[in-house]
Amino acid sequence: MSYKIILPYLFILIFGLVSCTHDSSRGSVTPVKQIQKAKSAKSAISSHKKGKVRNVNASDSSLTQGRRDAITRAVKRVSPAVVSITVTEQVNGNPRVYRNFFNHFFAAPSQREYKSMGSGFIISKNGLVVTNQHVVSDNAKKIVVSLTDGSQYQAKIIGTSELDDLALLKIEANRTFPVAHFGNSNKVIVGEWALAIGNPFGLFKAAQPSVTVGVVSALHRDFRPNPKKPRVYMDMIQTDAAINSGNSGGPLVDSQGKVIGVNTFIYTGGTSNGFVGLGFAIPSNRAKKIIKELKTNGKVEKGYDLGMKTTPMTYPLAAKNSLPRVVGLFVTSVNKDGPAFKSGIIPGDIIVKIGNQRVQSPMHAKALMREYSVGDTMSVQLIRNNKLYKTKIKLRKKITEK
Repeated sequence: MSYKIILPYLFILIFGLVSCTHDSSRGSVTPVKQIQKAKSAKSAISSHKKGKVRNVNASDSSLTQGRRDAITRAVKRVSPAVVSITVTEQVNGNPRVYRNFFNHFFAAPSQREYKSMGSGFIISKNGLVVTNQHVVSDNAKKIVVSLTDGSQYQAKIIGTSELDDLALLKIEANRTFPVAHFGNSNKVIVGEWALAIGNPFGLFKAAQPSVTVGVVSALHRDFRPNPKKPRVYMDMIQTDAAINSGNSGGPLVDSQGKVIGVNTFIYTGGTSNGFVGLGFAIPSNRAKKIIKELKTNGKVEKGYDLGMKTTPMTYPLAAKNSLPRVVGLFVTSVNKDGPAFKSGIIPGDIIVKIGNQRVQSPMHAKALMREYSVGDTMSVQLIRNNKLYKTKIKLRKKITEK
């Protein structure tokens, strides 16, 4: 009887245990599925992350490619041919601080070495270098050219032109050099990119060039940067790419890596000695013409002779001859067999205009005449008896006396 009473309870207990075990097995199954799902999700996340890494790499590559634009390609193309130039010059005189003291006690001035720096660029594989004439000097004792690879060589002067402010050097080394190529300055467009490359302030002794970027601001600028000096620059390229001391002689480059000008001077407006946005470069087409003559003759000469002699107009000259006080060239003599005589010019005339340009000085007149070649016709305006006249001179080849 007692077994009959206990048996149902025992059955219920066993059934409950089986039920709990089944639920437990079901409960154990659920976490496994969750774990599998979690693993699957983790795998998906891991795969997603890997995909992200690949995308970042692709993005970096794309970014790098994007940074390599026309400017960076132009710099890479030209930079190896840009050089730093160090000139050691022997000058007479004492250090400025002690100059009065030395001059008081010693009659003969002492000699001392003076170093200056500038930039330039190689135009031939055998080491011809273009720079400004004011960077080098005919009295230079030593010229050292430093390349971007750290190598240094001595150089000699092949020729200079003070009027054009250009000089041609030759590196004294038996090796092949990287070369910068000239572009066509006649095709330069106002507003296009311009890169000034050089060694500003001589900061980089290892000759690693500095690059500044701007645009071509204007073309055909005529300039006399220093009123106290006779040099006049004609037909210059104006740029806002920063040009500072030490950049002189370096290349002005377009976005294709072609040299469109020779960086020459800046205009500060008297406000400072630093760059204020007005830099000027000699056009490449003019530079090529001058360099060709320097390479052949060591100097630049007109191929024609006007057949007249002149002197600059001055106030004493005007007062003595009762002439108008104007800036120009006073004709002192005329060769009867020359082009000037055939055009009607006579002694006493005052030439005030050559082409479309007013004559500002004898140096300016030479610069204007340099634009003409044998066979060209030069238009001239002159004053005679206080009246303005115009004439044209047909230029012929200079006759060399034997």
